[in-house]
Amino acid sequence: MNCILSPSLLSADFTKLGKEIKICEENNVPYLHIDVMDGMFVPNISIGIPVVKSIRKITDLVLDVHLMIVKPERYIDAFAEAGSDIINIHYEATDNCIPVLKRIRELGKKAALTIKPKTSYEDVLPFAEYTDMFLVMSVEPGFGGQSFIDSTLKNVEGLAEYKAKNRLNYDIEIDGGINTDNLTRPLDAGANVIVAGSAIFGKEDIVNRIQKFNEIMSRY
Repeated sequence: MNCILSPSLLSADFTKLGKEIKICEENNVPYLHIDVMDGMFVPNISIGIPVVKSIRKITDLVLDVHLMIVKPERYIDAFAEAGSDIINIHYEATDNCIPVLKRIRELGKKAALTIKPKTSYEDVLPFAEYTDMFLVMSVEPGFGGQSFIDSTLKNVEGLAEYKAKNRLNYDIEIDGGINTDNLTRPLDAGANVIVAGSAIFGKEDIVNRIQKFNEIMSRY
């Protein structure tokens, strides 16, 4: 299994953002996870298009952009132009999943579909052919530092089983409450893209934390 670490910049120190991205580059981190919140779909507001554009200027890492916004179809072109490589939209945020996913691919980006903890993986199976990656939220979206919700592993397992049964190629990403103590659980369930925020950033030993994640993921 090709396991990928996608550190969440939501927990990074934005006064040292360039330095912390450089640390990721130097320690074999392939993705950067960027959380975009509008204060409507989730009760929080975070970074937007100008920050994505600025990050794009300083790194060639894959920008894994997670749109926690109402009607993401309004901004797909703008986030693509800003330099996103993967654009995650929420199943719960739009009535137009298929056209939006198609548009993301038309723009040359990878299309990803995200589900909240209480949404069943079965609800998004009809979109599998339009999706390069499914993102399973293992906390309620909107804030970092929450505890992992065990029941969300059922969504990972369901997506992994459907993928194998139908010989599909989509990635399965998981985001929320993941640290080196519980990392093996989503990996065992079938996730291959791991988002981690406070378990990596916000501390002095970022390098050691990344290396520990990489060490565990290398066994899969």
